[in-house]
Amino acid sequence: MQPVLLTDRLILRPLTLDDAEGIQQQFPHWQVVRYLNALVPWPYPANGAHAYLEQIALPAMARGEEWHWSIRLKSAPEQLIGNVSLMDEQDNNRGFWLGPQWQGQGLMSEASAAVTDYWFGVLKRPVMRVPKAAPNRGSRRISERTGMRLIRTEKGEFVEGSFPKDIWEMTRDEWLKSKSLSQ
Repeated sequence: MQPVLLTDRLILRPLTLDDAEGIQQQFPHWQVVRYLNALVPWPYPANGAHAYLEQIALPAMARGEEWHWSIRLKSAPEQLIGNVSLMDEQDNNRGFWLGPQWQGQGLMSEASAAVTDYWFGVLKRPVMRVPKAAPNRGSRRISERTGMRLIRTEKGEFVEGSFPKDIWEMTRDEWLKSKSLSQ
């Protein structure tokens, strides 16, 4: 069973079908989806969040192949503001999005750190690889700040179009070393 994760400002709750409405409100904004994988439908359908949860996220969580959390402020736990996920896929182990009004406040850095700790500390995975659209500077900064390194660039297809796709990596040993240095 996937746990609730807490940070200084956030509650990360495992996704449920009850989160569909909150996702549907926060997700379908151009500044949220433009750099996501082209598999994301755009314009986003009215039942997109419900279909995503029911057909993709919740079954993958039940199989133990993916871990998805809603992101909520401790000061407003009823309000879903984003999503952060871990996936047991080659070169795609973490993904996230945050509603536009909460971007630029360091919240995604907090959420990413919490799930990265879960990936390495609880799941004991040896490496984390994260793909991202090269023009997505905000996402790039999160990887840089957490000690990840760019290992390669390839062609990528995103909602906005074709861009270089950067693959970022951190090993469990690097994570352990960064944890010991921060204590």
